[in-house]
Amino acid sequence: MYTNMLLGLLSFALVVVCLRFLLQLLKKEHRHRQLLQHVAPNVSQIPIIGGVWQMRDFQPDNLHEKFAEYVKRYGRSFVATTFGRMVLVTADPKHVDALLLSKQHLRKSIVYFALDGWLGNGLLLSRGEHWHAMRKIITPSFHFNILEQYVKIFDRQCNVLVSKLKPLAATDTDDAQAFNIYPYMCLTALDIISEAAMGVSLDAQENVEAPVVQAVKDVTNILATRFMRPHLLPPLFFRLLWPSGYRKQWMGIKCLHDFTDNIIKRRCQLLHTEEQRTALLDTLLQARLDGAPLTDAQIRDEVSTFIFAGHDTTTSAASFCLYLLSRHAAVQQRLYEELHSHYGKDVDRSVVHADFAELPYLHCVIKESLRLFPPIPAVGRLLERDLPLDGTDKTGAARVPAGTNVLILLWQLQRDAQLYVEPLRFWPERHMDNKMTDAGSGKFAASYIPFSAGLRNCIGQRFALLELKTILIKMLQHFELLPLGVDVKPSIKIVLRSATGVNLGLRMRA
Repeated sequence: MYTNMLLGLLSFALVVVCLRFLLQLLKKEHRHRQLLQHVAPNVSQIPIIGGVWQMRDFQPDNLHEKFAEYVKRYGRSFVATTFGRMVLVTADPKHVDALLLSKQHLRKSIVYFALDGWLGNGLLLSRGEHWHAMRKIITPSFHFNILEQYVKIFDRQCNVLVSKLKPLAATDTDDAQAFNIYPYMCLTALDIISEAAMGVSLDAQENVEAPVVQAVKDVTNILATRFMRPHLLPPLFFRLLWPSGYRKQWMGIKCLHDFTDNIIKRRCQLLHTEEQRTALLDTLLQARLDGAPLTDAQIRDEVSTFIFAGHDTTTSAASFCLYLLSRHAAVQQRLYEELHSHYGKDVDRSVVHADFAELPYLHCVIKESLRLFPPIPAVGRLLERDLPLDGTDKTGAARVPAGTNVLILLWQLQRDAQLYVEPLRFWPERHMDNKMTDAGSGKFAASYIPFSAGLRNCIGQRFALLELKTILIKMLQHFELLPLGVDVKPSIKIVLRSATGVNLGLRMRA
């Protein structure tokens, strides 16, 4: 009898607690709705669960199309609700300018913290004073003199790439076969970023089945799935609802952390030798934070962050750029002529940093590819204080309340017909002589942001651009890119991929 009474009281208490929680959630959501109604229309009509039901149709392969549909129906900005959390989804350059150019709204959206098992408190996820301090420590690693040394790595690894692709290249166009370039770009980018970050190449292009290479692939694929499934983002739910994925991710992260820890120990022993060291790891080993050396965990977090952020994004950018060139023969020919004019017939000549200043069309080709196919199609922020959309604190001004997650749609922003003439056209010339401003893109700092913008922009963007340029130089010097295979089907899995592969063919240059 007493047991039944106790269970009844506990059940009643649980119901009261749940009802109180739901009531607070409803009040908070109502307040947010009231504040946001002057900013953008709300597409989620059901309280609390909001857009969860609508999200059932959102898949990686159609995400860009769904967002385009919503932008067309509701406008450049709209509000969605998910389990009581308000999300402002925007492709409005005015809203994007207000957020990204602010010095206050620097916290990443909560979805990013699915990455913390691997990246810890690295530069991508950290905030506050720690982020500012680490950004200051790492910035010198991308100084002009250091970038010159990195170009040697780009050149060496791209030579390996060319050697791997030569067996796939035909001597005659009619004999060429379509293949997916994406895996080759992935291995090349992984070798480059690992050598630049740690001073040690993974030799991924030579040893595809190496455990650490497979671990990177496994972890990034699982994380991509979790990003598209909000119920898998909290670690507890991830462990309970997808135990096999949890185990695979845990094992992959352990493999990567063990590998990085071993490199840190080896690199630390070489630190005081006379040999010049330019890897990011060397900078971290010599750095001091609050008067003390960085801990091994802090160093590992930063190295892991650069391997994660520096290989998947470059893989995407290089693959889609090569794809576009294969489908636009006139652009490819003009770029090849620029390269031939600079390098002549010496296709095996090493690429050096001074070359890039002599290749303006190459720069325009990459910029245009990044506009159409940004490697990170959307970025998020979590507001810790109200965001005034007019950039002032005037009473009555439209503002986004603290606690709102903001999702910026780079894909839609950079394809906006109000910002770009013929926005869907691959036209590198638009980046020459300010032609890109004809439709109004020059009015907004955030109209072109493949590397984000403001204080939390990509710290390695110059590194990435030089890497992309080296890849294109080597590829076009040796191969003609042919429009073979099925077209790409964009698929957003943290970074931009293609559900059908990134297919093209190769013909050896004479």
